[in-house]
Amino acid sequence: MIQTLNKLPPSQHQFSEIIHRLEAGGAMLPDTPENLMQIIGIYKAYAVPMDFYWRDLLYIAERVFLEPLPFFKYFLPKEYLELHNHYAGDDADIRIWRGEATAHPELLEFMEKGELNKKLPKLLHHLWHDRINMEFAEACMQAMLWHRGMGGQFDPYLDTDEYKASCDRAIKAYFKNNPVMLGIYKMFPDMFLEQVRQLSYYSNLGLFWEVMAPVFFEMSDLYDEGKITSVPEAMNFLVNGIFAIAGRPIYHHAYIDGECYEIIPKSKGFTWLYEAALPYVEAVFYRTAPFRGTKSYNAQAKQVPEDQKDFHFGILYADVFPVGTAGIPPTLLMQDMLHFLPDYLVEYYQQHCRGEDDTLIQLGITFQRSMYCVTSAVIQALRQALLYPLDDPNPEHKQANRQFFESQLDRFQRPEARLRDVQSQNYR
Repeated sequence: MIQTLNKLPPSQHQFSEIIHRLEAGGAMLPDTPENLMQIIGIYKAYAVPMDFYWRDLLYIAERVFLEPLPFFKYFLPKEYLELHNHYAGDDADIRIWRGEATAHPELLEFMEKGELNKKLPKLLHHLWHDRINMEFAEACMQAMLWHRGMGGQFDPYLDTDEYKASCDRAIKAYFKNNPVMLGIYKMFPDMFLEQVRQLSYYSNLGLFWEVMAPVFFEMSDLYDEGKITSVPEAMNFLVNGIFAIAGRPIYHHAYIDGECYEIIPKSKGFTWLYEAALPYVEAVFYRTAPFRGTKSYNAQAKQVPEDQKDFHFGILYADVFPVGTAGIPPTLLMQDMLHFLPDYLVEYYQQHCRGEDDTLIQLGITFQRSMYCVTSAVIQALRQALLYPLDDPNPEHKQANRQFFESQLDRFQRPEARLRDVQSQNYR
């Protein structure tokens, strides 16, 4: 009788089945062996290029800095390839992945030989575009920069006098032997300030991905060992990871002539969850912007939302088929992931693809599924932080949890959302 009284009536939401699944501790993605295999395989394929992304983002923010013609910003020096990840290796702050702290072996092998599988000068691989596509990482950073003001204290700090003073010191130090650039800075200070703001977002995203790479590597290893056996287990590993490293500092340091300039010092107390993870999910998973070259948009006909908060062009809404076009940021990521697919995912695509030319599209759809799992983890983590345990017997608490889940899923009622599609294995 008590159990009956404590149960809520069925949800009347459009996605009631998914609401009930979330209330039971599940994810938006159905719990099937095929879904689990796909998302874990794509996490592994994503983690290897991500191991390059985070290192290069920090290198650009910290060392390249305001180089007027940064031709070699994608050429990682040995120092950053050997930079220890704070969440892997024996000296980790919190050891999430049991592997090495330096650059992943598969990444180093690809950087040396590329798709051509030939040891050529780095510049030739670069010009042939036989490399990791850092343009994707920069597109994610630009989405975060453009969709400013998404909560937290990091973004408002970029407009403070304290931040501007720190930028001024670093800019003057960087150009101290270049009177021409110092003169241009004096004439157009806001232009330089905005460039440093962008570099602060390079650092923000680099520090975010430094955490996610070992999380995905460890999930892949656990799956191979038979220790992650369901989609909810995968999602809960992400939730636990989110809370384990929620407080890691988000900062921006620039190194100029051997001296560290703390543009955003660690002492400001900006943290990973609120200043990097949540803004990233909002800007990249949900919002981003229309991909140039795929469709003509008429703003006067309201085909582009008036408010940035209503943008809905992220991976959770993407039509992967037209997106699979050269130069589109998600396709650059798909191309990067293609090189590092585990064997079981390669075999899966051989069974279900319409030939090799279709692999990138299928890979993109798998990635979309995997990001619905990550978004589920974020939703469950927010519910855990802000509301009540799923097994809380109090009916009012259960109702509050339900209202939270329903409000989150309201965003997927748009016809462009792929939530309906990922419920079926036939979505390929």
